Amino acid sequence: MKLETERLILRKFEDSDFERLFLMDSDPEVMKYLETPAATPEDSKKMIRIIQKQYEENGVGRLAVIEKESGLMIGWSGLKLLKTPVNGYINTLDLGYRFIPEFWGKGYAWEAAEASLNYGFKTLDAETIYAYAHSENEGSNYILKKLGFENKGEFEEAGVRCTWYELKRENYI
Repeated sequence: MKLETERLILRKFEDSDFERLFLMDSDPEVMKYLETPAATPEDSKKMIRIIQKQYEENGVGRLAVIEKESGLMIGWSGLKLLKTPVNGYINTLDLGYRFIPEFWGKGYAWEAAEASLNYGFKTLDAETIYAYAHSENEGSNYILKKLGFENKGEFEEAGVRCTWYELKRENYI
């Protein structure tokens, strides 16, 4: 699975991506609305193995986002099959993204998410794709709305207030 946009390549995670993943996931600013920052590079190696297992078992998983100009992995984006319930939903596709701060504000999250949605609706033939974000994460909530996701309300996930979003294929532009 490889997706391409004007400025980005989205590809499966490779074992060698752990250093850039650790750079991102150990940054407190990146992880402000998420789980605890990664403590060691080994944490990032384990995460890559989990994602690679998702490719094998589910046919989808988050993808490494490579900036064409620099050749650097600048974050991840993509679809994940929710195998455990989130907000009462299970076995549904969830859109997500995360980027290294120096690449924030350049439209990369929107561009990568758009490619992931195209893949989900056109290749996987999904009827609905879901997403959720910390209710106070203005940047992420803005991107999801800009992509056309509909706010379906709030819920609590691991003690955190999150906004739940839904995008149906017929409403996807």
